[in-house]
Amino acid sequence: MSTAEAAATAEAREPGTRIKSSSPRQIPAVGVVTEDEEAQGVFTSMDLNRVIKLLEETEKPLRDLAQIFKILNLCAGKIKKQPHFIEPAYNILKLCGLPFLKKKVSDEITYAEDTANSIALLGDLMKVPSSELRIQICKCITDFYHAEPPKQHIPEVNCTLMVKAQAASGICAHLDDPDPSGQLLFRSSEILWNLLEKSSKEEIIQQLSNLECVLALKEVFKSLLTRGFSHYDRQLRNDILVITTIIAQNPGAPMIVSMSQIAFILIVEVVGVGEGGSHKECGFTRDLILFATFNEVKSQNPLVKGLKLSNSYEDFELKKLLFNIIVILCKDLSTIQLLIDGKVILALFSYVKKPEKQKIIEWSAAQYEELQLHAIATLSSVAPFLTEEYMLCQGNARVLAFLEWCESEDSFFSQGNSFHGTGGRGNKFAQMRYSLRLLRAMVYLENETINKDLCEKGTIQQLLGIFKNTISKYNDKEEAILLEIQSDILLILSGLCEHHIPRKEIFGTEGVNIILHVMKTDPKKLQSGLGYNVLLFSTLDSIWCCILGCYPLEDYFLEKEGIFLLLDLLALNPQKFCNLILGIMVEFCDNPKTAAHVNAWRGKKDQTAASLLIKLWRKEEKELGVKRDKHGKIIDTKKPLFTSFQEKQKITPLPANCPTIAVMDVAENIRAKIYAVLGKLDFENLPGLSAEDFVTLCIIHRYLDFKTGEIWNEIYEEIKLEKLRPVTMDKNILESITTASENIGKMVASLQSEMIESQACQDVQNEQKVYTKIQATHKQRELANKSWENFLARTSNAKTLKKAKRLQEKAIESSRRSKQPPNAVFHWTDIKGLNTTVPSGRVVTVESTPARLVGGPLADTDIALKKLPIRGGALQRVKAVKTVDEPKKSVPT
Repeated sequence: MSTAEAAATAEAREPGTRIKSSSPRQIPAVGVVTEDEEAQGVFTSMDLNRVIKLLEETEKPLRDLAQIFKILNLCAGKIKKQPHFIEPAYNILKLCGLPFLKKKVSDEITYAEDTANSIALLGDLMKVPSSELRIQICKCITDFYHAEPPKQHIPEVNCTLMVKAQAASGICAHLDDPDPSGQLLFRSSEILWNLLEKSSKEEIIQQLSNLECVLALKEVFKSLLTRGFSHYDRQLRNDILVITTIIAQNPGAPMIVSMSQIAFILIVEVVGVGEGGSHKECGFTRDLILFATFNEVKSQNPLVKGLKLSNSYEDFELKKLLFNIIVILCKDLSTIQLLIDGKVILALFSYVKKPEKQKIIEWSAAQYEELQLHAIATLSSVAPFLTEEYMLCQGNARVLAFLEWCESEDSFFSQGNSFHGTGGRGNKFAQMRYSLRLLRAMVYLENETINKDLCEKGTIQQLLGIFKNTISKYNDKEEAILLEIQSDILLILSGLCEHHIPRKEIFGTEGVNIILHVMKTDPKKLQSGLGYNVLLFSTLDSIWCCILGCYPLEDYFLEKEGIFLLLDLLALNPQKFCNLILGIMVEFCDNPKTAAHVNAWRGKKDQTAASLLIKLWRKEEKELGVKRDKHGKIIDTKKPLFTSFQEKQKITPLPANCPTIAVMDVAENIRAKIYAVLGKLDFENLPGLSAEDFVTLCIIHRYLDFKTGEIWNEIYEEIKLEKLRPVTMDKNILESITTASENIGKMVASLQSEMIESQACQDVQNEQKVYTKIQATHKQRELANKSWENFLARTSNAKTLKKAKRLQEKAIESSRRSKQPPNAVFHWTDIKGLNTTVPSGRVVTVESTPARLVGGPLADTDIALKKLPIRGGALQRVKAVKTVDEPKKSVPT
């Protein structure tokens, strides 16, 4: 249909069925709906009101999910050929980040499957070759799981103008000015809050990060803390502390100022004002540390003399804010000495104990529990910087004793109300969780003094016992917390046992059994998102650190089929763990008993370990973009291992201590580890390999030669780029090495070609054998059919039967001897008077004595009396009955 005809047809239709457009259509019409089809309901008009309603709603109704994702899937399928569909798909994805809307209470159950399938489809859409859509999918998933709806950013014109005028710095610097009205501090803090929330937070922090602002905040905070008693003063005090905390996050903020900087400010004041200013010293960090610890550590400082905190909400929040700012301040190394002087570690350790009634401050049980967890969390951040103070306070002993209480059957019931107490209601999992975090932070310092002290106090045995108890106390409600506890225990044990054989022996078979238990976890749980991936990583790390190198534990691990479990995990193809699993396999193969276990393993479809490793090699090379033909054969013999990344990167001269791209490639993928494992298993005796596997194995076998040549080639290229001229001998050696490497590549390619041709010939032979077998089968069927037809002909046609009889007799006569030997007895083979149409055999039918006369085989036993009657059952015993003597039959003599 031409354009003019299409336009005429459109005008001839009823009004409203089609709208003409003056602009050219990007997607042409591909069909026309006739009036009959329209009457039958083939074509229905779009419900525009429904579309408007959908777009006006801020959330997606659950009942529309299937249709929305169907549209999205259709758009995604057309993107490759028609990029115009990217924009509608992008807009639909924006909607997918919003919460799902329930119209009815039953919607959640009714549409549960549709919701799960829709979310799963988002992962499939990552295959669409559009970076814009992929980024939006990630944002969509992030927004979907975010608890709060997205906030609309409304630009504030006044805030923008104030930022340009450096208003934040000017207002903050005058916070402690005299104020008869009493409104200056309140209004100024409100303005600062608005500037932080409504404008660029980074810009405001930068404006507030100067000495004048920090000094003003210090004076105001001290005044409100020591002299403020009203509810209003306490709230304002906490607000000022929050602003200070935000400023302290900036590394450039002068929270600690040297005397030279203070002197400089004094000189500026003298020169600028014309008269000497009063002496100012910053010391804000020192004061904050003092206020954070004055309840736990007695101090003679006049600032805290007579200072008391109540159990009011504001004072409770102040205590938590002070703990929080200590965590921020400890990141500045210049704060370390102040933390030591303030005895922060000792103050925080006062909470690491069994809860008791407080004598100084009557915190409620819930408040004390939250402060306790907050203090332990603060220790995890501060203690690694203050190891000496940690040891002086007997930190290890305190934490281990606290863990022992966490594991005990004490009648303590946790409230579990705070952020740190999540999942800990009615149990002590939250306390155990944060205590283990603290131990993990200290062990990861690799401080031998700390680790040795832990081991001497029986930490390894205690942690193994805790792990076993967490298995027995498994609870679906606290599953995520228990997984985190188990992961931390394994990481702590790895840190303690690494490089120490005696500690590995303490870890013992009990520890190996725990590792094996975790490795037998259902693989489906790895996708649950609860923390099983982290636990698996911790388990693999503990195999490396706690088992490898200790031969008795290695042997026990092998006896318990640990290698089989490792290969089972590897067969799942978890990309995150392949490198680590293969590294463990390389180390385990040093044990002479390992090879037998590896070769004995069988996966799905009877797959062997060697076949699995070669399959992983091929997959890795495909992802790396290595050039291979359709049979897996080498294409470029000069660069047989080159990845697409190496092809794009140009060789540049580097210092001798910097690894080149070829060297970095060894560590960045799993090919080197696969080569090492197969090498230790002996390349020549690998079971269960296909022809394709052997073609790939040729490359793996020569991996080291290829990589060596690749590195020498880089050296040669760098020499050329640096315009250096090697001596003749060195030049000849370099050329010989590169030539030898290329020759190896050609040799391997030739060997691969032979294997491929040999396999092709073998395939042809196998195919011919199959055809021969099929032909024999068909021939046999034909003979059977022909025999059956002859049989039917003999039974249905007398002439055919007589003919067959004559042929049979003729065959019999021809088989007989022409002359009979003397004294021979001749037997006729046919039976006279036989009227059958089939050959007869020597069959004798003997009629047995009727059972009614002898009573059956069970008649003389008691079993017959116990049998249930089946069709009359066995005959019952009867009394002997005298019968009339039958006449005797004559017996032939």
